[in-house]
Amino acid sequence: MSVNDELTAAQRSLDEVLRYVKRLEQQLGSSGLEMRRVRLDADRLRESLALLKETDPALAKARRPDLVSISDTPYDNTLWTDSDDEGLGARDRRAP
Repeated sequence: MSVNDELTAAQRSLDEVLRYVKRLEQQLGSSGLEMRRVRLDADRLRESLALLKETDPALAKARRPDLVSISDTPYDNTLWTDSDDEGLGARDRRAP
């Protein structure tokens, strides 16, 4: 199995554990120290698995967009002939 498949299987199993924890909370109540500890541990596992997915290089490479190179050459000044300077208005008029 690939790492992605393993992470997906772990996520499914963790989702099932969280469902059981929720059922136990309904039956036993959520005020007890042990139940709160179980809930916190389950939540911590969910967060850790999410972090693990983010750090997987194969998944990170798939999410990362391609970089676009921007040339250092100056723009053609004719592009700006009809433009307004932000906050100043057109070049041949005074600002309000």
